Amino acid sequence: MATRLTIGELAARSGAATSALRFYEAKGLLSSERTSGGHRMYERSMLRRVAFVRAAQRVGRGTPLEHSAG
Repeated sequence: MATRLTIGELAARSGAATSALRFYEAKGLLSSERTSGGHRMYERSMLRRVAFVRAAQRVGRGTPLEHSAG
């Protein structure tokens, strides 16, 4: 099993849109490394982080975005 996922793979596994993942990353909630071609590669641990952000949105606590320093 791969230890790093493309944005498409992370989106498919997490159920989040790729645009949402880019937004979460811009707000500092996710992190990725870039390949030499500029493609985002995410650690598998980001799956849990995406699940946490989405769960926070569902329970009505807003998102950690509202509390980020960005």
